[in-house]
Amino acid sequence: MTQIVDAPRQQVVKLYGNRLRTRVCGLYRDGDRLLMVRHRGISKTDTFWCPPGGGAQFGETATDALKREFDEETGLIIDVGKLLFVNEFLEPPLHALELFFAVDAIGGELRLGSDPEMDAAGQIISEVRWMTFDEIKAYPPAEVHTLFSRCQSLDDVYRLSGYLN
Repeated sequence: MTQIVDAPRQQVVKLYGNRLRTRVCGLYRDGDRLLMVRHRGISKTDTFWCPPGGGAQFGETATDALKREFDEETGLIIDVGKLLFVNEFLEPPLHALELFFAVDAIGGELRLGSDPEMDAAGQIISEVRWMTFDEIKAYPPAEVHTLFSRCQSLDDVYRLSGYLN
């Protein structure tokens, strides 16, 4: 198992740790693939795959926050659809209530984005790519978002509803 690189983990804990955050996340599907973002400094290894998203800012609606986060992380302009489910992410020192929405791209070009809260040397977003459900499930559970442990297929992801804890 690869150990966490200290600098990204320290930056994540400094910016997001030891407080409750509200996050918005978008599930963008293309056939049998889901758009995923790889982050450094989140899990016990230097890999954590999850759908694009991030923290809502004070005074920003959830849908506006998701549009901003998608643009920052992926370069895509999206239309936000239905709220699918709420997940409580609790991996101390990180704690977030995550609102998962179905989304569709309406513009932009897919690219590796960045996190504006991080300096250039400390970026935690390291990859953006389409993944099949089998590719997602091939990673160790600690290296993918916990929502995938509740599902046996990509269709199951879209059937999740309510509050997940």
